[in-house]
Amino acid sequence: MKKIQILGTGCAKCQKLADVASQAANNLGINYELEKVTDINQIISFGVMTTPAMVVDGAVVLAGKIPSQAELEKLLQNMF
Repeated sequence: MKKIQILGTGCAKCQKLADVASQAANNLGINYELEKVTDINQIISFGVMTTPAMVVDGAVVLAGKIPSQAELEKLLQNMF
């Protein structure tokens, strides 16, 4: 099971990234757990200064933008 974490304060952009990530992972048939990280100290511990950001299995894969669902599917597909 893959662990997908959405880093952000809970703003609309963070929620949109969580939605797009869920849709992309579901479309690809990925078995995943989605976690929203809102604690600023935890976010900084990943080295992220711009949110929203996405972490997959402990590695930051994007920060500061919301990709389209197709872009995110391609990114996830290349990781697996």
